[in-house]
Amino acid sequence: MNRLYRWLPVSTADRRVRVLAWASLVSQTLIVGTGGAVRLTGSGLGCPTWPRCTEDSFVATPEMGIHGIVEFGNRLLTFVLVIIAILAFLSILRLRRERPELLRLTVALGLGIPAQAVIGGITVLTELNPWIVGLHFVVSAVLVALATVYVHRVYRGRTSGRLAVPVPLRRLALATAVGAWVTVLIGIVVTGSGPHAGDGGAARNGLDSELLQHWHSWPAYATFGLTLLLVALAFRSGRAPMVRASVALLAVEGVQIAVGIAQARLGLPVILVGVHMVLACVLVAVVTLVMLTTRLTAAEAAESDAASEREAVSA
Repeated sequence: MNRLYRWLPVSTADRRVRVLAWASLVSQTLIVGTGGAVRLTGSGLGCPTWPRCTEDSFVATPEMGIHGIVEFGNRLLTFVLVIIAILAFLSILRLRRERPELLRLTVALGLGIPAQAVIGGITVLTELNPWIVGLHFVVSAVLVALATVYVHRVYRGRTSGRLAVPVPLRRLALATAVGAWVTVLIGIVVTGSGPHAGDGGAARNGLDSELLQHWHSWPAYATFGLTLLLVALAFRSGRAPMVRASVALLAVEGVQIAVGIAQARLGLPVILVGVHMVLACVLVAVVTLVMLTTRLTAAEAAESDAASEREAVSA
C-alpha cells in the first residue's frame, strides 16, 4: 500500500492524471450515448426493477432478450465510471495541497455517479416518467461540464479571477453559454414530448411536440448568431485559446443544427436522435471551455504581474 502511495504523482499533474481526466470526460459523454440507445431501442424497462435487473437477478437473463442486454449494458457502464472516478481521485491524492481544486472536482464527479444511479432507479420505478428522464440528462450535462473544467485545469492549472479578454467579449461569451444551455434544456423537453419514450407503454409529457421543436430552434439559431460574433471578436482579441474554443463551438453548433434539421425532416430516425443527444453533451463541453478561456490562468496572471514589475523597474 505504501509503495502504491509513493507511486502516485506528487509534484505535477503528469500523464497519468491527464489520461484519467480525459477518461472521465469521455465516459461521462459515452454514458449519454448508451442511455440514448436504451431509450431509442425501446429498452427503458429492459430491466424492470432497480437496483436488481429482475426480482431475482442483478444481471439480465436470456429470457429478457435484446432489451435486457441494452439496459443492463447501460447500467454496467456505471461501474466503469466508478472505477475511473476512484482512479482519478487517487491520481491527485498527493497533489491535494498544491492542487486542492483538482481534489474537489474529482470528489464532485465521483458523487455525481451515485446520484445518477439513484435518478436512474427512480426513472425505472416511475416507469420512465419523461420529467425524471429529462432530469437524468440534465445531471449528465452538468457532469460533462465539470469533467471539462477538470481536464482544463489539469492542463492549464488554476484559473484566476482576472479576465483574459475585454469585458464585452466576456459578456458575449456568457450570453452564448446561456443560449447554449437554454437550447439544450428545451431540447430535453422536446424529447419528452416525442415518440422515443424508451418503452411502448411509457407516458409522454403531453406537450405539443411540433410547437416545441420551433421553440427549440429559436435559441439554437440565436446562439449560432452569437457564436459567429464571438468568433470574430475572439480573433480580434488575439487570445489563441479563446479563438480555438470559439471556432470549435461554432463547428459543433453547425453540425448540431444540421443534424437537428435532418432528424425533424426525416421523421426522427433513431440514429440521428442519438447523435443529436451526444452532440448536446459535446456542445456543453465546448461552451464550458469557451467560458474558461475568458479568464487568465494563475500562471498567466503571475507572469503578467512579473512583466508589469519589470516594466516599472526599467521605467
